Amino acid sequence: MEEARAEGNALIRQHEEALNSVFSQHCEEARRQSETRIKAEKVSAAQQLNMASSKAQLELKRELSGTQARLKQQLFEEVETLLQDYMKTEEYRHLLVHYIEKAASFADGEEMTIYINPSDADKKEYLEEHTGMRVTVSKEDFKGGIRAVLRQRNILIDHAFKGALEREYQQFLFRGGVEGA
Repeated sequence: MEEARAEGNALIRQHEEALNSVFSQHCEEARRQSETRIKAEKVSAAQQLNMASSKAQLELKRELSGTQARLKQQLFEEVETLLQDYMKTEEYRHLLVHYIEKAASFADGEEMTIYINPSDADKKEYLEEHTGMRVTVSKEDFKGGIRAVLRQRNILIDHAFKGALEREYQQFLFRGGVEGA
């Protein structure tokens, strides 16, 4: 009987050890699966965070671009208003005289047609008196300044404000936060 009890206890111990081994393997496998799942969730969370961050950055860039476009438009509208005010000054008349004299000097006696802006038609007589040159009022609005054409050499002397404003508008960039730019 004792032998049978010893055999039974040995069988129980073997079975208990086998169960402990299976339990230990199961716990290890569960731990590995848990770690793998946690790593996968971390990667997924990081990807979602990156996507959200990229989307937010893109939206901010769109907003910034829209704001800059509006501000640029407002700035150049203000510049045009200031330019129109400037065109009413005596200083502007002197500038036109200077441009005409400069064009005449370049032409060096060659026949030349000098155009002024339609809005400057009231200055035609003044300019002709002060430069001794014949001035033509253009049919095209070039927002002030003068244009002179030397047909023999096929040269346009362009001191019109329209082209200068358009160039500045195209090249204008906001350089926010950059010193010395």
